[in-house]
Amino acid sequence: MAIDFLSEAHALQSQLIEWRRDFHTYPELGFQEYRSSGRIAECLQAWGYEVQTGIAQTGVVGLMRGGSPGPIVMLRFDMDALPIVEENAVPYRSQNAGVMHACGHDAHMAIGLGVAKLVAEWRANLNGAVKIVFQPGEEGLNGAEVMVNEGVLENPRPSIFLSVHVWSDLPTGRVAVSPGPVMAAAERWSCMVHGKGGHGALPNQTVDPVVAAAQIVTALQTIVSRNVSPLDTAVVTVGTLHGGDAFNIIPSRVEMSGTVRTFDPAVRVTVLERLRQIVEGVGEACGTHVDLEIVPLTPALSNDPGVTEVVRDVVETMLGSDCLSADVRTMGSEDAAFFTREIPGCYIFLGASDASRGLDRPHHNPSFDIDESALVLGVAILTNALGRYVFSDESDR
Repeated sequence: MAIDFLSEAHALQSQLIEWRRDFHTYPELGFQEYRSSGRIAECLQAWGYEVQTGIAQTGVVGLMRGGSPGPIVMLRFDMDALPIVEENAVPYRSQNAGVMHACGHDAHMAIGLGVAKLVAEWRANLNGAVKIVFQPGEEGLNGAEVMVNEGVLENPRPSIFLSVHVWSDLPTGRVAVSPGPVMAAAERWSCMVHGKGGHGALPNQTVDPVVAAAQIVTALQTIVSRNVSPLDTAVVTVGTLHGGDAFNIIPSRVEMSGTVRTFDPAVRVTVLERLRQIVEGVGEACGTHVDLEIVPLTPALSNDPGVTEVVRDVVETMLGSDCLSADVRTMGSEDAAFFTREIPGCYIFLGASDASRGLDRPHHNPSFDIDESALVLGVAILTNALGRYVFSDESDR
């Protein structure tokens, strides 16, 4: 008889909510998740996992080996919060000033613990191994890359990767599982436009970097509209523009920064080449000198078609095809891409909003919160997906 992981997950509901609210009450910024990782490590050790701590400073890895050979499946759950002042008036409101779980990583940790607990309870049915990774520093800090560099994908090396993100754009009960790229590659760019400052009433004696910067901003808008195929997609954003201190003085320099987002590697090359050509070319045409820096942040996060098909079948079997979406992608970035470019895997968007209760604020909003009934579905989907790879059907617990 197959293991009924949905019922098993429902039995954990109150514990999942308790874990999630505890993590929410005491959020920690990236690479500072000492309390969170400590609690997680204690649970994993109590359940019989081989536990590693201190990976990427605060990362935790739990390994559960089965009694017979089989695949090694890795699951990843991020832990860090954001530098946001929470506005929710809830009993589990953040007690750490200026820090908030406004992206759902508190839910991810709770789901991860729920999965870990069920894996431990059904270890007699385990073939191969399950490697559960609790990752620090996802929010712009590339904690996944640090963990990869510190050997998290070795000893043993996983053959399958799974991860989940609660998603405020989807109502609870809906799940998005899409093959191919689902989150974008990200670059950060910055430039300094150097001119010659002077009196605002005598512009002919200056080289105006403000005018140059304004033309650069306008010209950058042509990259997506004129250099990227209408059938592809990209984003070029100017996020900051700073220059000058007085109304009647032309400054000597203007500072700009922004981001580039792409799915396709070839589109990425085109966009970055045009970004450099436009910034430097327009700057030169205006008589200024431009120092441009482009910093790669994360690659695109792409779902393996085979693993994705397995997860889609799990969701359809468990919830029905009406609950499954296959067209959700976002130009947001995710450092889980450092795992999926090494290991075939699937990144799942788990609906967790309920507009009727005001639980539909966007991610990174000071009023962000989730419908906690989604926690059960997250645990059930991941454990059922594990079941396709590493669990035998016999109920031997």
